[in-house]
Amino acid sequence: MGQRFCLGAAVALLLCGGLAAAGAVLAATELAPIEVSEDRLVTPTRQTGETVYTGSEVTRQGLDLQGTRAATSVYQALGIVPGINVAGADARGLAAEQGSVRVRGVRSMLGALTVEGVPNWGANPIGPRDYLYDLENMQAVSVYKGVTPADIGTGVGSRAGAIVLRPQWPGETFGAEVRQSLGSHDYSRTFGRIDSGSLPILGTRLSGSYSYTDADKWRGPGKLGPRHNATVGLAKPLGPKADLKLRYNHNDLDQHFYRPLTWAELQDLDENYRKDYARNATGVPAEDIFYYGYNRGTFENDDLLAIFTLTPAEVFGLTLKPYYAKEDTKILQGVTAGGGRVQERNREIERAGVIAEAQAGGASLNGVLGYHFEQADMDIFTRNFAITPQCLAYRGLGVFATTGDTYLHSPYGKLSGSLGAFDGQAGLKYFRFEEASSEGFVAGPAPDFAPVRAPDLDRGSEVYEVWLPTLGAAYTLSERAQVYGSYGRSFIRPYSYLPLVNLYNQNRAAFQAQGIDLQELFDGYELETSDTFDLGLRLSGGWFDLAPTVFFAKHRNLLTTVHDPRVNLNYQQNVGKATGYGVELEANAYVGDDLTLFVNPTYTVLTYDEDLGFAGSTLDTKGRQVVDTPRWLFKAGLSYRPGGFEVTPLVQTLGPRHADAEHQNRVGSHTVVDLRASYTWDRVLGAQRVKLGLEVTNLFDRRYVSVINAADDTRDGTATFHPGQSFAALVTLGVVL
Repeated sequence: MGQRFCLGAAVALLLCGGLAAAGAVLAATELAPIEVSEDRLVTPTRQTGETVYTGSEVTRQGLDLQGTRAATSVYQALGIVPGINVAGADARGLAAEQGSVRVRGVRSMLGALTVEGVPNWGANPIGPRDYLYDLENMQAVSVYKGVTPADIGTGVGSRAGAIVLRPQWPGETFGAEVRQSLGSHDYSRTFGRIDSGSLPILGTRLSGSYSYTDADKWRGPGKLGPRHNATVGLAKPLGPKADLKLRYNHNDLDQHFYRPLTWAELQDLDENYRKDYARNATGVPAEDIFYYGYNRGTFENDDLLAIFTLTPAEVFGLTLKPYYAKEDTKILQGVTAGGGRVQERNREIERAGVIAEAQAGGASLNGVLGYHFEQADMDIFTRNFAITPQCLAYRGLGVFATTGDTYLHSPYGKLSGSLGAFDGQAGLKYFRFEEASSEGFVAGPAPDFAPVRAPDLDRGSEVYEVWLPTLGAAYTLSERAQVYGSYGRSFIRPYSYLPLVNLYNQNRAAFQAQGIDLQELFDGYELETSDTFDLGLRLSGGWFDLAPTVFFAKHRNLLTTVHDPRVNLNYQQNVGKATGYGVELEANAYVGDDLTLFVNPTYTVLTYDEDLGFAGSTLDTKGRQVVDTPRWLFKAGLSYRPGGFEVTPLVQTLGPRHADAEHQNRVGSHTVVDLRASYTWDRVLGAQRVKLGLEVTNLFDRRYVSVINAADDTRDGTATFHPGQSFAALVTLGVVL
């Protein structure tokens, strides 16, 4: 590995030096970017050294507009962006891993989430952990829904796009902020941050923040907390041409889960709207799997990031980003197997890596070369417990889904430049994922249930690799108009290991009778890939901004359920294909100095290319919209700011969705209205700013279905659901010193 890393760095230095010279030779007049109003909630964004806008950024004002829900959940912070359907079991941004987010119809678990380009991801489920951060510590959140530039860290996949968090690093001057929120269902959140400013002599800047969040579930017994979050930042200049930044984030969350509703229960939503897990245990295992104390989780995460930047010349720079992340999660969940028992799912994950990058260029040509390396030690396993009148009694190991060290290697390069009114970029990334082998075990006999080797559950090491090209171009029609187009390939490494291992383990005799081991099932797992094309226009007038985008995507090797007649069982393999297309619009109108309107509609089509074979028959899926994907999604709102007052109503309309692949289970459309109002006093009682706010969720107390828990090929009647939260209100007092 060391030789490969050093070779990549050497090539980066040589090529970027050449780019710097080329940039000087080809120097041309730099085009001024299209101006956008500072009142915009969502703005176009681009990477450093890039000339083509490729993503959308939710500004600090856009984050504040969405209130406390956007303080603890990254996905909720993207709720106003077109093309993203954010659904949660709890509208306050709590209830970790109980939401459903789709980006242009693709599940968010198949996307990337990064802090300054460093990926955050885990397994079981695969994908980002969006609940780890206090968004008060972020200056903006960027999202790339289609084409993702090559120099953005995509971790193990970006089929659902890539999110980039841009932290609020320690400030140059002293500052402090405190916020306290109280609301319905015993909601309480306290947040505080302090910045040291530039310290004498050393010039070091420090910041620290802490938050405490707790609430009762809005339906059923149990708590959505406590949630503790602590963040420490450091910024230190290392002379005139270098600097160092450090960031440590700790998040500790305990929570009880919401009970999902079945399709049958959904037929009488009024009757079952507040149905949840039972408050008391009965001593009967088949009933106590629905006891709230046996359906809960603890989530603990630590993340450490360093960014070292060296700029020896204006046309050349080096960046080094070493990082470390640790996850320790335990989830208890009642299951029907064995007449009723409790399964404990464990995630013990450590990831360490580094991103090394060289940038060079001039006014008209810029280049980036980088290398991303990561080593991950992942233990994903389950344990079983019997339900007794006294307590949970250990009954042995369930299964190991993943064990051992995995390695990620990803060199990348990107060129971007301008020539007259044209801007362009081209990039290429190589992704290689080396997965460790895994030994199989089953639970031994009583009384200790010690693990016993099971060679048929072994899995060999695997290597998954893919080339990921990107290409983009823009033409500036005028100071206020630009047209652009882009193409890119995205991917996700294989996932959903635990369900496959569980299915094999529960049917070992049938598989062994046919000479089938677990490895044969995993031989059908491959990388999912998507090829996406975007074509858009950006217009900026004196009182409006418009950004329509048309997109088209081909998705291949999708994880899809197949039927194996040898054992008469169904399991997943990467054999599906789908096509997606649609149009999005970001629109802002500045009616006056005090009034801003936004309208962000989306039309999305995502359909299977062919009928799916299932359980010995064919499912009628060709041309049908993928599960949980509305064709129409409409988001709108306004911000009215007379004097110190600000009033912001927000409305979202979600079109009909389906909860199964053959469209037998239709979930109707709904419209939800939220309201934010506040008053701000400047320079009062020694504070720079004091703000008192009111937030109302689901203003008209609409009863609707928020979350559909389903895979893209879910069968009739097997999906589960979470209703949307009822009317709730909270107040927030914030003081900035």
